[in-house]
Amino acid sequence: MLTGKQKRYLRSMAHHLDPVFQVGKNGTNEHLMRHINDAIEKRELMKVQILNNCLDDKHEIAEELAAETGSELVQIIGSTIILYKESRDHKQIELPRG
Repeated sequence: MLTGKQKRYLRSMAHHLDPVFQVGKNGTNEHLMRHINDAIEKRELMKVQILNNCLDDKHEIAEELAAETGSELVQIIGSTIILYKESRDHKQIELPRG
């Protein structure tokens, strides 16, 4: 679990990032999850955009993405989800303590 301080730090780092993936009208699937999992292992912090034609609830999508990829949900802002997962091989982000 991330603390409030850590989430604020990650939000500030994610501010300048562009969304890497988009969730459209078909919602999430195994193929998308696999790609997100690979990408978040390399990046640690990423944004996922939910398109207007997606009929699923953005909070449900965010929870599903976090659970399936083993990542932490940092924030949902508008139709953008910010995810964080500490990388085993490509660690770049040093989180502040507590």
